Amino acid sequence: MQPFRQVTGIAAALPAANVDTDVIMPKQFLKGIDRGGLDRGVFHHLRFDADGASRPGFVLNQPPWTEAAFLVVGPNFGCGSSREHAVWGLSQLGVRALIGASFAGIFFDNCARNGLLAVTLEAPAVEALSARAAQAGSALMTVDLEAQVIVADGLTVPFEIEPGRRQALLEGLDAVGMALQRAGEIRAFEARHFAEQPWLRPEPRR
Repeated sequence: MQPFRQVTGIAAALPAANVDTDVIMPKQFLKGIDRGGLDRGVFHHLRFDADGASRPGFVLNQPPWTEAAFLVVGPNFGCGSSREHAVWGLSQLGVRALIGASFAGIFFDNCARNGLLAVTLEAPAVEALSARAAQAGSALMTVDLEAQVIVADGLTVPFEIEPGRRQALLEGLDAVGMALQRAGEIRAFEARHFAEQPWLRPEPRR
């Protein structure tokens, strides 16, 4: 995964509440055997009409938000089914962080497992950032995970994040990568465990 330390980019405002994963990634994009092309699926029915043409009224089809690196979202973002494709698609689209007052639990965990930073803030802070994101002249933001602050058009907003999630994002590691950082401790435990209880040691393959 790509490490996240300090990222500067355009933020887009998507303030609607209860945006579910079927809106983020419609079901027809779940049929593939790999993750290819999921960027096209993100907000598909909002971005494209029935003929596949872009809907000019949707924010992500308007400059400068066509290059959005951050989404400032409404409460309970990512509710509904637990499809991980929603997070994969957002990442493929170039979204590096989501900023909102609350996220659905499984979606929030999927973000952490796949290198997408989800920042939870109090509602007034989200509203202030959303107002800036809604204007082209103030939509440029910096999300600094090392310092745990968001900087936007004269506004600096600190945020909290669970230390384990922060470390994984900073280093670009998934759950397996985090576990392998402690490989020496794991092997030492295994050796000690089997030395104390040798009858549990698996028989060697012949």
